[in-house]
Amino acid sequence: MSVWKRPALLAVSVVTAAALTACGGAESDADADAPAQSSVLELLATDLKGSLQKTVESTEKSDSVTLAMQGNVGGEKVSIQGAVDLRDPIKAELITTSAENETITVRIIDTVVFVEIPADQRASMNGKSWMKMDPTASGEQQGLEFSKQLDDVDPAKQVKALLASEGVKVVGEETLDGTPTVHYTVTTPLGKYLEQVDPKLRGPVEGQLTEQGVKEIKIDLWVDEQYRPRRAALVMGTVTDMTIDYSDYGKAVTIETPPDAETLDLAKMIEEMQNPGND
Repeated sequence: MSVWKRPALLAVSVVTAAALTACGGAESDADADAPAQSSVLELLATDLKGSLQKTVESTEKSDSVTLAMQGNVGGEKVSIQGAVDLRDPIKAELITTSAENETITVRIIDTVVFVEIPADQRASMNGKSWMKMDPTASGEQQGLEFSKQLDDVDPAKQVKALLASEGVKVVGEETLDGTPTVHYTVTTPLGKYLEQVDPKLRGPVEGQLTEQGVKEIKIDLWVDEQYRPRRAALVMGTVTDMTIDYSDYGKAVTIETPPDAETLDLAKMIEEMQNPGND
């Protein structure tokens, strides 16, 4: 499988999105001051606006999180597991598994994506072990897809979308992997959802989603008694259907940028292919 063909790029963009935006409240002394479990769950279920606002605030405080993502994005099945260091600059190391059970290791440093080149392809890649991709410098269309996917999987933005939406409902208390949570859901018309999108991207995003027949967006969020997102789910017509589980808040992670000597820059490689006569 070529590591730069569209399915791989799509998976990498989704991984990057998850890594850059997966957040949760830090496990700190503040947790000791949290109300009793039953009262927190009651507040989560009854004080929607207040609880969601506290969840937004909590999503900005964690240093790290572990995530597991399953679903379909753009017609491609996606399975991702990994850890994210949310300190500045944001870093992540994740492993994607394709429908053919092929695995790709991805590292994200700030907004730059590094994809590990399979061993059997390195000879054709000048012996390099990693391919570097910068979505912010890869052209308008890919930049659009990257920015769009950032919005799609960002728990904080999903919480904000719930706050801005009418008709948010509490599904009820649910236990996820032994952790009590409250499950929220809302189905938002496309026009209302687009209000949450960066104005510079709104037009192209609306065009894409309308072309794909998306008329409404369904957002689900599960929040635990520390006001931390434990699960987020997003359904956009038949285009996107994915679920991300978050755990191990605050667990130390070490993620390093691949050495330049072992890295092939995709943008430079494409430029050289398009301009073979230039030195």
